Amino acid sequence: MCDSVDEVTQAVLAKNDGLAAGLRDELARRGVSVVNLLSSPGSGKTELLGRVLARAVERGIPVAALTADLATENDADRLARSGAPVKQLLTDGLCHLEARQLRGHVESWLPEATSVLFVENVGNLVCPAAYDLGESLRIVLMAVTEGEDKPLKYPTAFGSAQLVVLTKTDLAGPAGFDETAFDTHVQRVNPGVEVLRSCARTGAGVDALLERVLAVRDGAPAHRPPLAPRPHTHTHEGAEAGLVP
Repeated sequence: MCDSVDEVTQAVLAKNDGLAAGLRDELARRGVSVVNLLSSPGSGKTELLGRVLARAVERGIPVAALTADLATENDADRLARSGAPVKQLLTDGLCHLEARQLRGHVESWLPEATSVLFVENVGNLVCPAAYDLGESLRIVLMAVTEGEDKPLKYPTAFGSAQLVVLTKTDLAGPAGFDETAFDTHVQRVNPGVEVLRSCARTGAGVDALLERVLAVRDGAPAHRPPLAPRPHTHTHEGAEAGLVP
């Protein structure tokens, strides 16, 4: 019996970890790599993801995208322009995705030939960071307009990232963004993680991002962050701790 809020939280996260581990194994057997995209609202991740999906479609790579929001299907409509299969997931107020939600859509919707499933998580750098979705690659994105100290303000999100993507780099000058300070802050919370710079407007970084994703799909080891999800207090037998099997 759980006697405190902390114990309830640990139990919820442990249950999610068990479901995520099973989902990861199932997807691996199907040859599907899941990419979990985390960011604040307004980071530009939908636009960048649309560019990546379109490039993958051009190259004949079987990709799909699941996009989560509290309301509206606007992002799904935007991403569908890429030509890739896209599904909207409405969370009805929940501020993050959980493994059980992803499993339901994988079972009911994911096209059979898919080799990479991009999951655009709810715009939020707090709650989503605690939930393993069974992903092969966790990417945290932020725009230069958000300020170079964001990694220090959200150390759990940035500390669990296997790749960091800086977006809207064309606005770095007007925003007065200090790239050196940003790089220092990222490495402070997540030593060794790669920072990829991008601009959806110009297409900069689109190909590089797709190549990073495909490398992990094809078996390349992903960066092991210091805050990769670990087993919680009430662990499930057989549950895996990490983001990468």
